[in-house]
Amino acid sequence: MSTKRKAIDDFFLPKKRHPRPSANDDILPGCKSDRILRETAQLKKTPVPGLLLYTDFVNHTEEADILAYLNASGECTWRNDLSRRTMHFGGTYCVMPQKTNNPAALKPAVLQAPPMPQKLQWLIQRMVASDIYQDGQRPQYCIVNEYTGDLGISAHTENFQFGEPVVGLSLLSPCQIRFHELVRPFDGSVRSGKAAQAQKTGRVVDVHLPSRSLLVMNGPSRWSWQHEIVRSAKEEDQAGKD
Repeated sequence: MSTKRKAIDDFFLPKKRHPRPSANDDILPGCKSDRILRETAQLKKTPVPGLLLYTDFVNHTEEADILAYLNASGECTWRNDLSRRTMHFGGTYCVMPQKTNNPAALKPAVLQAPPMPQKLQWLIQRMVASDIYQDGQRPQYCIVNEYTGDLGISAHTENFQFGEPVVGLSLLSPCQIRFHELVRPFDGSVRSGKAAQAQKTGRVVDVHLPSRSLLVMNGPSRWSWQHEIVRSAKEEDQAGKD
């Protein structure tokens, strides 16, 4: 008896829908009575088609609670195989090894991440209440990136297997994100070197992302624009996570 060898895409088949968290689910302290978008949040359009910005999506206390959870050694584990620290939740990820002088060694690996944390379900519920996600189609994947000092990330689009929308929550500090319009949709990764091969129209838009704000990529901004954090454009002597 033989089995067919799995391709990378086989690890990214649609997952079952997550049930809505019950009232007894474990959530972060201070967030139990506030699961909807706060009145102070403002929705702003941007020059990039399909790109929306929610300022003050979380408050200072909620921001501190999220960071305390992510940095709790008994709860979460940071990965240190990149120049920046990263953390993954939900499903499987295709992870490229560090670049070497031997291209043959650059074989992708499949990372099985822990499930989406119950202690962050209040944040997902807020996105549902804000009509960013549908109740039956909640986000299933989350990547946490820590950018400190001069760290940034090259222009890319998120893997198309992750669907739409793609959102980013900025914590601790503001950040400027640069968007590049593409001739056609393309999702080559930075680690593989394919992202740099995307054909661009030459149109570039810089979007200022304040701390505690949520960036939502739908439509063209999700599929036909690359985004990057330019090292020289970051706020000096500040750290941020998204």
